[in-house]
Amino acid sequence: MTQALRQPLVLASASPRRQEMLRLAGLDFEVAVSEAEAAAGSFAGPQQGAALNARLKALDVAPAFPGRLVIGADTVVALGQTVLEKPADAADAARMLEQLSGRQHQVYTAFAVVAGGEARVLLEEVVASAVTFRRLSRREIEDYVNSGDPLDKAGAYGIQSGGGDLVAEVIGSYLNVVGLPLGRLQAALATLGWTGAAREN
Repeated sequence: MTQALRQPLVLASASPRRQEMLRLAGLDFEVAVSEAEAAAGSFAGPQQGAALNARLKALDVAPAFPGRLVIGADTVVALGQTVLEKPADAADAARMLEQLSGRQHQVYTAFAVVAGGEARVLLEEVVASAVTFRRLSRREIEDYVNSGDPLDKAGAYGIQSGGGDLVAEVIGSYLNVVGLPLGRLQAALATLGWTGAAREN
């Protein structure tokens, strides 16, 4: 464990948004994409689904990285208890955006920190943010869907890209909605004593 606290993190995620956030924060890390993921909608609630997915991703990658800290993360968009996953196609994206129009929904991002090699969960947390969309016209929805931006994103929007124009209010962490509650993750790593931050460029 002492060795792990001085080594670069391992991010078990293919998300370019999560990678960019860690990079901009100056955290030393490498990427090892996990293929492990369960459907968040198949669990008792969206928070539980996000937590399990984050844990599974980290545990999937951890055996290959002894002496390292492995980070798994998962973001779930939910309208009440209904999980809005990545849309299947443009029509599905338009349907989700119509559901979100003029309403508040929740975004849950979970992260898990796992000890590599032994694959032991050291800590995990789920962070919630509330996002309210302004009332959208059919034309606005069509234009956004036609941009292609919603098609690879949970809930059919990316707040950091064109979807930000649809949002009236965010209560809680904005970065949590993007895909990683960076401040909470950094605080969690600090409690473990990780000292690998801020690689010199």
